Amino acid sequence: MTNRGPYTVETSPLLAALRQAGVPFRVFVHPAPPKTLTQAAQERGHALHQVVRSILFRDAQHRFVLLLLPGGYRADWPGLRRYLGQRRLTLATPDEVLAVTGYPIGAVGPLGLRQPVRLLADERVFEPEEISMGSGVRGVAVILRSADLRRVLAAQGLEVGRFGVRQGEPA
Repeated sequence: MTNRGPYTVETSPLLAALRQAGVPFRVFVHPAPPKTLTQAAQERGHALHQVVRSILFRDAQHRFVLLLLPGGYRADWPGLRRYLGQRRLTLATPDEVLAVTGYPIGAVGPLGLRQPVRLLADERVFEPEEISMGSGVRGVAVILRSADLRRVLAAQGLEVGRFGVRQGEPA
């Protein structure tokens, strides 16, 4: 397999964390890194909402928060700021994403991160039985049961709530 970033399927800390936790999963290799979330979902045989997005935010104190959202949703910025008690939140830069998570944008997932971060998930991430997310390797997804992901993340202090709104809807 060609190297699609800093990690390979064999060396990805995210996949190692799933293996260590005993979580069954499948690896899906895209023919080329997908250009859109819709393309990723179609190639994986999933509906858009089954694709989990991992978005890294930075607060005013330079603390990082990783938010998991289902495909087709965007962050509810006012609700997120209120929940976190922050007046200001910004998206992490691509360099910050790589430094904090160890993964490039487009391959980020919530496990095996380089630095500990606060983990939030929109509750709708866990509605489908099967989901897919970044594996830590560009162009490669991991497919697993949402209940397994929730169990593993709960042990890391996962906070679940309503943190997203459907794209196209006001926050």
